[in-house]
Amino acid sequence: MDIIAAEKLFKRYELGGETVTALDGVDLTVGEGELVSITGPSGSGKSTLMHIIGCLDRPDEGVYRLAGEDVSRMSRDRLAEVRNRRIGFIFQTFNLLPRMSSLENVELPLLYGEQSDSRGKAAAALTRVGLGDRMSHEPNQLSGGQRQRVAIARALVMNPSLLLADEPTGNLDSRTGLEILALFRTLHEEGHTIMIVTHDPKIAAFCGRQVRLSDGRIVEDITAAPRT
Repeated sequence: MDIIAAEKLFKRYELGGETVTALDGVDLTVGEGELVSITGPSGSGKSTLMHIIGCLDRPDEGVYRLAGEDVSRMSRDRLAEVRNRRIGFIFQTFNLLPRMSSLENVELPLLYGEQSDSRGKAAAALTRVGLGDRMSHEPNQLSGGQRQRVAIARALVMNPSLLLADEPTGNLDSRTGLEILALFRTLHEEGHTIMIVTHDPKIAAFCGRQVRLSDGRIVEDITAAPRT
């Protein structure tokens, strides 16, 4: 089954009196269980593509289906619901609430989604990423790698169709970054569909499939054995 099925995606912005085409007819499919990197230079369109795939924005033209459902023309309220239930986001800056514990941060999506046993599910997610002994700690009491693990647990807690990571090792040292990539590898082996947006060729090579954008178009889409 295709988790992502995008056909002829166009996105344009008005900038300084000119129309800038951020996406220029992008076609992309991602199957269930794939580990995919999206790369490209600044201005290539990868952030715009991520926003559309993550249901943070809608294309001007084209169709985008997430797990078989056309989300390209949904209302903002419906897109917010889809984001909460079907997509787990992992950001470079972690995006944790500073005055909340690790457990409370992970529990938030469950509360928004009105899930039962939210506290138990959040605790299980933290244990899954190796932070069962850090549940009461606030972000400023954690290392960068631990904060990213909290963010990953938060992304996992709703059991989403897609994990979408934006430069997930960008604020980490090289050793900690490798630990986070190893966690992604484990999640991939468990069957999760993961897309990593990055400018780092080493991170891209870690993925089994590499998609590269330039000037709003996909210029390379290769599948190779991932590097360790």
